[in-house]
Amino acid sequence: MSSANIWLGIESSCDDTACAVLRESEDSIEILSNCLYSQIDEHKSWGGVVPELASRAHLEKIVPVLEQALAKAKIGIEEIGQVAFTRSPGLMGSLLVGANFAQGLAKDLNIECYGINHLEGHICSALLFVGALQATPLQALIVSGGHTELVLAKPNFEYVSIGKTRDDAAGEAFDKSGKILGLGYPAGAEISRLAKNGAKNFHEFPRALNEANSFDFSFSGLKTAVLRYVQAKGEEFVKEHIADICASLQEAIADILSLKAVNAAQKYGVENIALCGGVSANYRLRELLAERAEKNGLNFICPPPSLCTDNGAMIAAAAIFRKRAGVLAKNDEVKAWSDLW
Repeated sequence: MSSANIWLGIESSCDDTACAVLRESEDSIEILSNCLYSQIDEHKSWGGVVPELASRAHLEKIVPVLEQALAKAKIGIEEIGQVAFTRSPGLMGSLLVGANFAQGLAKDLNIECYGINHLEGHICSALLFVGALQATPLQALIVSGGHTELVLAKPNFEYVSIGKTRDDAAGEAFDKSGKILGLGYPAGAEISRLAKNGAKNFHEFPRALNEANSFDFSFSGLKTAVLRYVQAKGEEFVKEHIADICASLQEAIADILSLKAVNAAQKYGVENIALCGGVSANYRLRELLAERAEKNGLNFICPPPSLCTDNGAMIAAAAIFRKRAGVLAKNDEVKAWSDLW
């Protein structure tokens, strides 16, 4: 028999098939399980995500991941009371797999089903441990392989886009630069690992759009700067100093992201600043933004690494927060991120 306080969250927007089970009580939200299958192996040889391969992998893995999430939560499928899934944005084929599966499951169990915006899910991952209403208004910095955006989150789930990338996202900058440096895909984690043993001031890579009143980002020039640097220095030099180069590259990205996020929070008079999205797992970005937030009297909020990547818990959390606030209808449809403001 279903329980109204048991939620299933399904995320399938790109290359992670994720299911999570959350238990909601009057004053808390407990993550009973948060399981995912990463498709890195499927896409590694291509150097990036192949949409058709991604949707096929979702089809193959969504049932096993759900079974794993239920087993870890120690509940039966009949106990699920409500389902939330990622409706947008993302790869169309991948989204359709998650949406159709969630809606079919909800119909079979005769329970409610909710479509959630992927990016709002990332913001809610940061709010999961502090409460959505208590933390707003806040300045959110969303950084991932496909998105880099500064969003002012107001009470009642109102959003204002302050700035975003004009070309590559921060995650793309890591991956494309990593490929130039001869690292595997995805390169972000490898760059972070190598950077721990490197000197962040070894080489000063450019910080684009570094103007006081600009909150947009640009990382395509950084990728070009890395390419020209490698061509000028040569393969042997790069191999010898790979840790230092990675540390310098990471510093350039973390520096401009954290600087603009703090400046935006100050301009709009916001005391809370949240870091979320896959790239928020980067230790230097977390460290630098936390330092700058504290220096400027801001409250820094960031989810644990397990909730930084795409995951089902953030999707269920967004639905829970919205339903509590009375701004979520059955099969709610948010077609695009821009529809949220």
